[in-house]
Amino acid sequence: MYTPEERERVRRELIAAARADPRIAAAALTGSAAVGREDRWSDIDLAFGLSEDSQISSALDDWTARMYEEHGAVHHMDVRSGTWLYRVFMLANSLQVDLAFAPQGDFAAKAPTFQLLFGTAPERPSTPPSAEQLIGWAWLYALHVRSALARGKLWQAEYMVSAARDSILAAACRRHGVPAAEGRGMDQLPDAVTDPLRDALVARLGPDELVRAFGVVIDRLIDEIRQTDAVLAGRLEPALSDLFSSARAASASRTDPR
Repeated sequence: MYTPEERERVRRELIAAARADPRIAAAALTGSAAVGREDRWSDIDLAFGLSEDSQISSALDDWTARMYEEHGAVHHMDVRSGTWLYRVFMLANSLQVDLAFAPQGDFAAKAPTFQLLFGTAPERPSTPPSAEQLIGWAWLYALHVRSALARGKLWQAEYMVSAARDSILAAACRRHGVPAAEGRGMDQLPDAVTDPLRDALVARLGPDELVRAFGVVIDRLIDEIRQTDAVLAGRLEPALSDLFSSARAASASRTDPR
């Protein structure tokens, strides 16, 4: 397990390497450290703006080699967002290091968790999904719960129940003004929101249990929609109630020995 001192040493060395790399025109500290909220479990998040688009490939290769040869990386994966590529490394001591590479023309602050270290970067705040979009994801996942139950695909049904539940929580985060992405604000929600959703956790993989948890998801989804948009709730509530009834019936038809 890495120590905060080891994390700071690695970050300091990476920033020094970025300053010395002629391909990197700008760099920023991102994530919790950029806003003074770093704790014992935080990772390293750095973003680099490349002078020329054509240099991204060579920079990725060189920085990947550096992470393995100098910092003990054991694996990495890529996440793309527009023209940005996030190369995420896991070090042998379990420290996560996220290095983002972007063309200089697209290198900009998209969130408050962005502290420019050198170079220039305009502010281009990204638009988070709206509560209505998150509600849309919730009912889309709910539709797939029904089809998975009808087909006897219990693992897929569990996945969709959990995804629908998490979308409801994300919508509640948007409504309460806390971060909605990746569960970051869920622990800041009022107990009145989160406590009822505890019953939406699937305790075991069985048709009856999945239907039970799905019923809670549907009830809480309808409640969240009412809190967000009463008109939308009026349109969706009958359809969602019917969805649960048909899901329960479809599940029962598969398990009925007759």
